[in-house]
Amino acid sequence: MPEKIMVAWLMFWWFPASFAAPGVDVPKQAVRTISSGDMLHWGVGLLIVLAVFFFCVWGMRKLGGISVNGAEKMRIVGGLSLGMREKVILLQVGKKQLILGVTPGRIDALHVLEGEDCLNSNEPPSIGKDSGFAAIVKQAMKGRSDG
Repeated sequence: MPEKIMVAWLMFWWFPASFAAPGVDVPKQAVRTISSGDMLHWGVGLLIVLAVFFFCVWGMRKLGGISVNGAEKMRIVGGLSLGMREKVILLQVGKKQLILGVTPGRIDALHVLEGEDCLNSNEPPSIGKDSGFAAIVKQAMKGRSDG
């Protein structure tokens, strides 16, 4: 224990004192006060940084509407809420349509529609209790529960 105290004393008191030049007075630098010109420069710099930031945000919003290669080939055709957090979604990907079950922690492909089985998304949705999409989802769920 006394060795540790001795080493600590040497490191903090003796080493810095041995490196200082004896008898040399180091001139003290004058303390510079902050002038109104300095405040003006800082304010202008801050305004430039904020302008660049808001310009970038505006640009990202404008570029958000541009679709990246193939993004226009995927779209949501319809959806059906099954509860507070559960949904069934009809997703068009190219010439295929996917019926997806979506929950907070998982997405499952319930059924894939291809060719003539695909729903015609150009037709206006029918108004009624059992629309075309709802009827297909019910039929798919019946078929799934039977098997």
